[in-house]
Amino acid sequence: MSTDSKFIPKMIGIICNWCCYGGADLCGVSRFQYPPYIRLVRVMCSARVDMKHILRAFSNGADGVFIGGCHLSDCHYITQGNYYALNMVLVVKKIMEYMGISPNRLKIEWVSAGEGIRFANVMNEFGSEIKSLGPLGKGEGMNEEELKLKLKAISTLIPYIRVAINERLRVRFDTMEEYEQFYDGEEFARLYRELFADKLAISQIILLLREKPLSTGEISHVLGLTPSEISRHLTSSARHGLLRYEESRWRFALA
Repeated sequence: MSTDSKFIPKMIGIICNWCCYGGADLCGVSRFQYPPYIRLVRVMCSARVDMKHILRAFSNGADGVFIGGCHLSDCHYITQGNYYALNMVLVVKKIMEYMGISPNRLKIEWVSAGEGIRFANVMNEFGSEIKSLGPLGKGEGMNEEELKLKLKAISTLIPYIRVAINERLRVRFDTMEEYEQFYDGEEFARLYRELFADKLAISQIILLLREKPLSTGEISHVLGLTPSEISRHLTSSARHGLLRYEESRWRFALA
């Protein structure tokens, strides 16, 4: 956690046109104050926010990303896109958490066009939280290369994660509390292990081996996984023709 009062976060807010942007506009007209370092981007619906936008923002140096939409059951589109946005954001937050990146750097909230003061309060609270977390990566105790590896590993799997959400994680509840209970519960933890854990580890391994051949121990040291876990992933990947073992060097390399 950062205690550097001079740290000025880089923050992106992606907000829906019909509600949250109206709230932001009212906030400005009413002269309510919120951090000037939060840059806002308007989209027609929170459902238009994609995982690649979030990961690109973090990869380009954002310390926090905010998604703002209409209140649940109050979306201006019959598809109720804010439920899609909520599912997507909660999945990404859990993936960030498991990868060692603070999930509190990503936030989704609902603000109506008449809630200018609520918009200011949400932005002030989020800005303070990001300041307390410190710079992305540094606040988590990661160096730049480690952070870059983790973000790229997640980004590489975005097409698969989209399919997994649509096929296995398309849940629908009435309240935020019910969503939070599900994503903090054992059912999601089981689904994470089944759907994402191995694929994220293999994605990181392949990215490492693009740089140079490495041994099981070297990969284990970089990723913080046990040698037996790394060996299992390497064996599986080699069986599928993704990797080859260089016996003379005791190293694995890309096939």
